[in-house]
Amino acid sequence: MAYSEKLAVRIREALRTFDNVEEKKMFGSIGFMVNGKLCVTAGPGRMMCRIDPVLHNDAKRKDGVEAVLMRGREYKGYFHISEENLADGSYFKYWLQLALDYNKKLI
Repeated sequence: MAYSEKLAVRIREALRTFDNVEEKKMFGSIGFMVNGKLCVTAGPGRMMCRIDPVLHNDAKRKDGVEAVLMRGREYKGYFHISEENLADGSYFKYWLQLALDYNKKLI
């Protein structure tokens, strides 16, 4: 299944004021790299956010959220958020901000 173009447009719009944003196709999604580091992706019906792993346990309790699994194990700090839950603009901004905050720490 292809990534959600609607979600990609929302992410693109939200990141338009940032310098050094690059888009890359990856794993059936479109990744948004900020300062050369993966920040978020628009996938099929979901957004993936890379957040501070310290927040992992609290984040996975949020609505519409699933930890990314790699080889059957949770990948700390990586979450899929359903597009349906992201229809609430404040929830979309919340997750995007978590990803951007962590991205700053990676530089």
